[in-house]
Amino acid sequence: MSSKKVALWDAESRRTYKRLLGYSARYWPVVLITIIGFAVDGGCLAFFTDKLRPIIDDLFAKKDPYLIFWMPIWIIAIFMVRGVATFVSNYGIGYVGRNVVQAMQCDVFGAYLRLPATFFGTEHSGHQISRITFTSEQVAGASTDALKVAVTETVTVIGMFYVMLSNSAYLTIALLLLIPAIVLIATVVSRRYRVISRRIQGMMGSVTGTVSEAVEAHREVRIYGGQEQSAERFKQVSDHARYLNLKIIATAATSSSSIQTVASFALAGLVFLGSRPSVIDSISPGVFVTVLTAMGGMLPSLKRLTNVQATMQTGIAAAENLFAVIDLPPEVDHGSQVLGRTKGDLRFEDVRLVYARNDFEALSGVNLHCAPGTVTALVGRSGSGKSSLVSLLPRFNAPTGGRILLDGENYESYTLPSLRRQIAWVGQSVVLLDGTVAENIAYGELAGASDQDIIAAAEAANAMEFIQRLPKGIHSHIGEGGNMLSGGQRQRIAIARAILKNAPILVLDEATSALDTESERLIQQALQHLMRDRTTVVIAHRLSTIEHADQIAVMEQGRIIERGTHAELIAQGGHYAALHRMQFNEPSLAVAAV
Repeated sequence: MSSKKVALWDAESRRTYKRLLGYSARYWPVVLITIIGFAVDGGCLAFFTDKLRPIIDDLFAKKDPYLIFWMPIWIIAIFMVRGVATFVSNYGIGYVGRNVVQAMQCDVFGAYLRLPATFFGTEHSGHQISRITFTSEQVAGASTDALKVAVTETVTVIGMFYVMLSNSAYLTIALLLLIPAIVLIATVVSRRYRVISRRIQGMMGSVTGTVSEAVEAHREVRIYGGQEQSAERFKQVSDHARYLNLKIIATAATSSSSIQTVASFALAGLVFLGSRPSVIDSISPGVFVTVLTAMGGMLPSLKRLTNVQATMQTGIAAAENLFAVIDLPPEVDHGSQVLGRTKGDLRFEDVRLVYARNDFEALSGVNLHCAPGTVTALVGRSGSGKSSLVSLLPRFNAPTGGRILLDGENYESYTLPSLRRQIAWVGQSVVLLDGTVAENIAYGELAGASDQDIIAAAEAANAMEFIQRLPKGIHSHIGEGGNMLSGGQRQRIAIARAILKNAPILVLDEATSALDTESERLIQQALQHLMRDRTTVVIAHRLSTIEHADQIAVMEQGRIIERGTHAELIAQGGHYAALHRMQFNEPSLAVAAV
C-alpha cells in the first residue's frame, strides 16, 4: 500500500471518528464529568507513586512521626477519591456508550424504513440484520471505551513521567529507549487492525445470514435432509469469522509482547543508569524505587494505549459500514401534489422497466388502461412481468421508460405517501407481525380503527369463523409471523387488512392461493363485493378466479400479447385459451407446466 493511500485512509478514518464522536457529544455534560473521573483515577495512581519516596526515605528510614501518623490517612483518602472517580467514570462511560449504540441502531433502522425497495435486493438480509445486532455494538468501543482508555492511561503516563522527572531527570533518560519503539508498534498495529476489522464486519453479516436461512427454512432442511449441508455451510463462515478474530487476537498479543520486550530494555537501562559508581551514592533508595515504580506503572498504560487501536479501528470500521447505509439517498419522491381519493383511472403508456442490478428488461412497452371500478387480471407464465408491472403502482420501482397516468396525471407528480394511501395490497407471501389479530388487521395508519370496524373487516374476509375461537378473539396474540395460524388463516387476516383500508385501488397477487376450496369460495364472494367500486388489478395463476374480470391481459416476456374478456380470449384460441385448456381439460399437463 502506497503512503498516499495510507494517508487517504487515515484522513477518512479521522472524519469517520469525528462524526462518531458527534454521537457522544450529545451527552457532553456526562462526558465531561466522566473525563474528569478518568483524569482523577489516573492522577491518584501517579500521586500515590510520588509518595513512595517519602514513605521509604522519611517514614521508614528517618522514622518521621508526622508521616507515621498522616501517611495511612493519606493513602486511604487517595484510594477513596480514586474509588469514587472510578465509579462515576465507569457508569458515565457506560451510560454514554449505550445511548450511542441505541442512537446508531435507530438511525440505521430509520434508514431501512426510508430506503427504496431495490436496496433490499442488493445484499443478503443477514448483512442488514447484522448492522443492527452486531455492527452497531462495535461503535460503543470506539466512541466510549477507547475514550476511557485514552484519557485514563494518558493521564497515568503523564503523571508517571512527571513523577520520574521530578525525582530524577537523569534516570528518566531510560524512557528514550521506550518511546520511539512504542510509536512504531502503535502505527503498525493500527493499520493492521483497520484492514482486519473491515473484513470482520462483512463476515458477521454472512454468519447472521446463514443462521437466518437455516431457521426460516427449517422445514425444508428437515424434509430434504439438508442438516449436513447447512452445518457445513455454517462451519465454513464461522471458521472464517474465527480466523479473522484470531488475527485480531494475534495482533494484540504481538503488540503486548513487543512492548514488554522493549520495556525490559528500558527497565534494564534504568537499573544500569542508577547503579553507575558515580551515581549510586547520590540516589536514595526512595528515589530509585519511586522512579522504578513509576516506570513500571507507566508500562501497562502504554500497552493499553497501544492496544486501544484494536477497539478504535474496530469501531471505526463498524461506523464506516453504518454511515454508508445512513447516508444512502432515500426513496425518490419528486411529487408535489397531495392526492386525496383517486377515481382509480389507471393507464400504462409504453411502460418499460429495466432492473439495474442485472440490466434485465422486465417490461417492454406495456400499454394498458384500467378504467375506474373495473377488474383487470394479469396472467402469464412465471417471469412474464406481472409482478414487475404491479410493483410500479406504489412506486417500489420507477419506470425506465413510458409513463403511468392516474386520473389523467403522471403518477410521479403525486407525493409517495398520498399515492400509497390509495392502494391496498394482498400479496402471495403474507407478512404478519408478532402481535394480536387486531394489531395485524389495523396496522400502520389503520391503527386508530375501532373494534367494530376490525370485526366487520374480518367478517368480510371470512376470518371471524376462526378468530372467534381464539382465547381473546381479535385481541389474541398470533406469534412471530403469525406462526400460530394456518396459511389460509394468515391469508384471510391480510385480506381483512386490505378490506379495512378501503382504498380505491386494490392489488391482489394470488391473494387466495393459500385457501382451501370452501374458504376460497367465501373469500371470492367478499372480494367481489369489495371490488365493486374499486379499480382492481389481479395477478392469478388459477384462471377460475378471474373468469368474471372486466379484462384479462396475457403477458409474455414483459409484453401484453393478448387482452380481452374471458369469453373473447377463449374465442381467439390463443395463449389464454391454451392455458385454460391446460388447467381444465388436461390437468396432468397443467401440473407439468407448473
